[in-house]
Amino acid sequence: MLLKVSTDVLTFKKSAMKNKILIHGIGNEILTDDGIGPKLVKRLKDTLSRKDIDFETAFLGGLEVLEYIQGYQTVIFIDAIRTREGIPGTVYSLSPENFNKTIHLSSIHDVSFLTALDLGKKLGLDMPEFIHIIAIEIIEDRIFDDNFTPQIQGKYEAIYNEVKVIIEKLITESVF
Repeated sequence: MLLKVSTDVLTFKKSAMKNKILIHGIGNEILTDDGIGPKLVKRLKDTLSRKDIDFETAFLGGLEVLEYIQGYQTVIFIDAIRTREGIPGTVYSLSPENFNKTIHLSSIHDVSFLTALDLGKKLGLDMPEFIHIIAIEIIEDRIFDDNFTPQIQGKYEAIYNEVKVIIEKLITESVF
């Protein structure tokens, strides 16, 4: 016996999601500062909870991102970043156009984030109209520990507050 899925249900789901916002924290919570994205998203879920916002966390990058973002109007990623001259705890607000590399959105084992977005568009996937990346400068992402380094822990409240302000502004700008 074959299972048939009604396309009406799928169409309804897509149209319902198209008016939604996804806030997606990326990182591994047991790799010291690398868990900043998921930890921030879990906390934001308690303070920004609205019917039109979904909150997700994952440890992924490249093409895997496409699976999570299809059908949303707005997607805001929160990820860790390490730059040469970066000051730990600095919060960067980036769009795909001025995006370079965060730790997970670009992977040496997969296509880059920008390539994945371009591929999603070319394949006709239901891609978000608005994508934004919030990247937090970190120190350590290779040591197993579910605590932040002291430098990041000492700045965590300020990081959280800055990220929350950025997200509130982005949500206001992407009002349906």
